[in-house]
Amino acid sequence: MKGVFLKDLYITKSNLLVVVGNLVVLGFGVSFLFDPGAILVLAPAAAVTPVFISIAGDASSKWNKNALTMPLSRGQLVGEKYLLYGLLAALGPLAALLPCGALALAGRPVSPQSLWLYGALGLSAALLSGGISLPFAYCMDPEKSQIVFMLSFLVSTGIIAALVVLINQLIPVKTHLVPAFLAVLAVSLLCFLGSCRVAIEVYRKRDVT
Repeated sequence: MKGVFLKDLYITKSNLLVVVGNLVVLGFGVSFLFDPGAILVLAPAAAVTPVFISIAGDASSKWNKNALTMPLSRGQLVGEKYLLYGLLAALGPLAALLPCGALALAGRPVSPQSLWLYGALGLSAALLSGGISLPFAYCMDPEKSQIVFMLSFLVSTGIIAALVVLINQLIPVKTHLVPAFLAVLAVSLLCFLGSCRVAIEVYRKRDVT
């Protein structure tokens, strides 16, 4: 699986450089209107788009059919995409910290707590969105699965709002922001990992042609 993972990293490298560049520019632009840390909400979503480009490219080039002739299981092929998705989702906020750090050095106030909260929110949304949309990438054509990917962010926002309301019934979220959003992030990660099992089962039953 290491070779397949490196293949996808090589393919997504150029797309990822564009994403990082856009995040840096967007981070400076957002800082004039909002809290500089707000860019961390968008960063994970932007960073994971190369995964769906990779899945679409594999389908159009018939790579999946060739990959099944290798000593790799379908579970490993799906797991590799989830691993790539998780890695890119984590790298997104790190890239977004570049403009935040530059602004902090320039004297612009940047709150560490706001960075954590925005980062946790963005990463939670990305993980939930991936958990929803990635299984569809293995049972639908690439064009439709990318539409599901875009819509899944709306769904993930609703799920996060519902989780916050639920947590607020247990502890006051306004006075316990960090543990509340840590709980949201933990639930999102569990959903993402559970989704991987679903996607593996879907792909095992699919006829790859």
